[in-house]
Amino acid sequence: MAVIAKSSIVLQNKAAPLRRIFSAVALGLTVLLSSSLVFAQSESGAEQLRQFVRNSKTAEGEFVQQQLRAPKANEPQDKGLKVVRQTQGRFVFQRPGRFIWDTQKPYEQKLIADGKQLIMWDKDLNQATFRPAGQALASTPAAILFGETSLDQHFDLLEGEDRLGMKWVALVPKKIPNAKNGNDLPYTKISVGMANGLPKALELIDGLGSVVLVTLDKIQLNVNLPANRFTFVPPAGAEVLRLN
Repeated sequence: MAVIAKSSIVLQNKAAPLRRIFSAVALGLTVLLSSSLVFAQSESGAEQLRQFVRNSKTAEGEFVQQQLRAPKANEPQDKGLKVVRQTQGRFVFQRPGRFIWDTQKPYEQKLIADGKQLIMWDKDLNQATFRPAGQALASTPAAILFGETSLDQHFDLLEGEDRLGMKWVALVPKKIPNAKNGNDLPYTKISVGMANGLPKALELIDGLGSVVLVTLDKIQLNVNLPANRFTFVPPAGAEVLRLN
């Protein structure tokens, strides 16, 4: 019994330095991660957004998209904007210009950009609509965040307010010389909410005061994607529309 007790003491004595080493490593990692988050939050929203666009080659996650409007004259005025429609689903993107905006509830729809064209697939209608990417792609909420490798080429980034735990950045489209209709975007205001280096919300307001609010969650950066991830082939029997 004495031999066993002595061996146990020796093992405990040998384990103690290892525990101290592991504890020091764990503490170091915790401090490093905490410092990274604090550093990210201390940066301006515009710089966080620039770094996200610059460093995220691929990503996937979940979204909730709400269409909001101001209350009408015969509705309570103290409850803020009213949700007219809400959808949710998953997104995946690969820069430049490839993404899937996969609406799963309350209906199934997919918006797919494969780098050359924009495809809308509606499962209920059994219909696929193909059109060249161009301006149709540029005006989608997904393309604003996921389409370009440099937002500064198309937008001026202006610091906004801090609200809902996010640093908001206003994206003001740059004027295009000799353009007949300006930038042709349907929105009068575009804002992105940043937190810990990630876009958490996208707010779009059109000329009629209608608001689209997109919130993003469970974002995973720089994931491996198969080569055919953005390839879409309509099912047999589906109606296919090709627009110029």
